[in-house]
Amino acid sequence: MKDKMIESLDEIKSTGLKDIEGVKTLDELEKLRVKFLGKKGKLTAVLRDMGKLSGEDRPVIGQTANEIRNSLEMEINSAKDSLGQKMKEMKMKEEDIDVTISKEELILGHRHPLLHTLEELEDLFISMGFSVVVGPEIETVENNFDALNSPENHPSRDLSDTFYINDDILLRTHTSPVQIRAMKELGAPLRIVSAGRTFRFDDVDDTHSPMFHQLEGLVVDENISMANLIHTLDIFIKELFGSDMKTRYRPHHFPFTEPSAEVDVSCLSCRGKGCELCNGTGWSMELLGCGVVHPKVLEHCGIDSEKYSGFAFGMGIDRITMVKYGIDNIRLLFENDNRFLNQF
Repeated sequence: MKDKMIESLDEIKSTGLKDIEGVKTLDELEKLRVKFLGKKGKLTAVLRDMGKLSGEDRPVIGQTANEIRNSLEMEINSAKDSLGQKMKEMKMKEEDIDVTISKEELILGHRHPLLHTLEELEDLFISMGFSVVVGPEIETVENNFDALNSPENHPSRDLSDTFYINDDILLRTHTSPVQIRAMKELGAPLRIVSAGRTFRFDDVDDTHSPMFHQLEGLVVDENISMANLIHTLDIFIKELFGSDMKTRYRPHHFPFTEPSAEVDVSCLSCRGKGCELCNGTGWSMELLGCGVVHPKVLEHCGIDSEKYSGFAFGMGIDRITMVKYGIDNIRLLFENDNRFLNQF
């Protein structure tokens, strides 16, 4: 029995050393370690029969087994170090960087004109004491229409105008729902602006897109009137376009403001003198809509309309960008054509 076990141990040693010498990867080496030295390995299998040996033979077999284990472990560790070094050298060779090679010119990007305009608008209103808030692009019908006093038969509620996800959820058609969320959460007094993407079903042409960007503003406090609104917007427009810019307020109707108005600004090309671009009128296209917040909107958000009043305004950031930079097609803002973007 003793001789047979010694013969098996010698065979394990010779086979193991030979296999280790031919290993080419660390994975293969680990599999060999488990095969010969693991709990269910060949060496362990032989040692299970030590209970059948006499008391004199056990120490001899035990010593022989330990010597073989140590020998195999030394070879495995040596092979592991060798393979690790080879892999490191191979990796360094593959990742070698020639610092003398000529490099291509690094092209640095810049702010997209649309994003630049958005940030400029936010910074301007921040300087006027407004806070910037954000809201989700996926909204509830409650926040997008109902809380804003929009009648159930309003055309904007139709499936042909609005992208509905289900009967209660939609892609917001304006950034006004952020005003509702802010009033419900923060109450009054309040002075905020919010900018972001909005969605309406529109055929794409030079000035329309189913996705566009808006900026909404809202002020709620005691004794707020239309005079405060006009004064705020006049300062905003002069800061944005120049101190010589004039504004024109035309009566309009919005469900969430009363009274309401649309605002025109002087033609940026002729500065109000009249030219071909403005058809001799001296006025640019309508820039934004505004008005005094409807009492029903305030009450719906838990604000006492007897104590507080407010004004709101909303503008298309895409339109302002087009006016400011003389862009005649809204598609250019979304096509990401470097030939266009590099002009700014």
